[in-house]
Amino acid sequence: MEIEIGIGKSGRRAYGFDDVAIVPSRRTRDPEDVDISWEVDAYRFELPLMASAMDAVVSPRSAIEVGRLGGLAVLNLEGLQTRYDDPQSILAEISKLPDAEATAHMQELYRQEVKEELIYKRIREIKDAGVFAAASLTPQKVERYNKLALEAELDLLVIQGTVVSAEHVSTQHEPLNLKRFISTYDIPVIVGGCASYSTALHLMRTGAVGVLVGVGPGQACTTRGVLGVGVPQATAIADAAGARIRHLDETGRYCHVIADGGMRTGGDIAKAIACGADAVMIGSPLAAAEEAPGHGYHWGMATFHPTLPRGARVKTSTLGTLEEILVGPAHENDGRLNLFGALRTSLATCGYANVKEFQKAEVVIAPSFKTEGKQLQREQRVGMGS
Repeated sequence: MEIEIGIGKSGRRAYGFDDVAIVPSRRTRDPEDVDISWEVDAYRFELPLMASAMDAVVSPRSAIEVGRLGGLAVLNLEGLQTRYDDPQSILAEISKLPDAEATAHMQELYRQEVKEELIYKRIREIKDAGVFAAASLTPQKVERYNKLALEAELDLLVIQGTVVSAEHVSTQHEPLNLKRFISTYDIPVIVGGCASYSTALHLMRTGAVGVLVGVGPGQACTTRGVLGVGVPQATAIADAAGARIRHLDETGRYCHVIADGGMRTGGDIAKAIACGADAVMIGSPLAAAEEAPGHGYHWGMATFHPTLPRGARVKTSTLGTLEEILVGPAHENDGRLNLFGALRTSLATCGYANVKEFQKAEVVIAPSFKTEGKQLQREQRVGMGS
């Protein structure tokens, strides 16, 4: 329903995860009987998870551990791992920067050129450990580096930017033709981000196996403040899921919707799936792992932009191991540990057998969902009040 903003402008009401809640159905299930696995193209993963292509989240070491636990980590091929032979020392340096100096100093560190030999080396480190390898490139760098990724036997390529469209217009250089590139590339491609029905549909029509949905919801992202651009995640995901239905009707091909950003707890991940996502891409929850390369800090892919940074270095602290964060056990009660155990339990509590069924769950608009009956938790800053 359109709401009048003023005489000359109307707009829809949009909703984030905090605005909605999942309604239990008439049946329940045992969590052990629930299947939360994810199949995309020829690959199957025990967890519907992609770890964000951020330097504070994914290194070859953490990618291997995420793969061992059943997810898929995405390595940033334009990040510190491919700019420095010893990225660990640079990551440690970033973790020691005063807040007031962090962005400017990181801009300097990221001026170092990408070394092509490191692209091959980092991908092989992941592949040689026996797990699937995924990596990301921005649209501007795809033509330059994609062949190196293939030579290293990359399994899945993510073409990623703050906003990616199927119809980029430029008078300065020849833009990447996504449809032509994807149709001739030898491995599956996921593209994004997007935040609307029409953009998601156009990206699906390029032949991508999945689209990333999310513009500005991440913990470290400042895009919404800097550019004023974005759509709250619950609405953005539901719109993209609608585009998926139309695309399936048109082509008979299923394109995966991957919720990218804005999820802090297992409940957020469950809501993303209930709104229509097939899988989730998360960053800040994993940046809080002992194995995370960011040393207790997290920053986005645009934090170090040379002229217009759109992210902040934020402190995440260390919550536990990657295993504890993803599949438990949890030793805290705020939903930030055992994220996918929570997803499994949410499906079971609501009576759904798998992710595809859970996408059909009833949701309601629930502005008081996090505060109703929680006064003591809020006063004491524990549980849902922390």
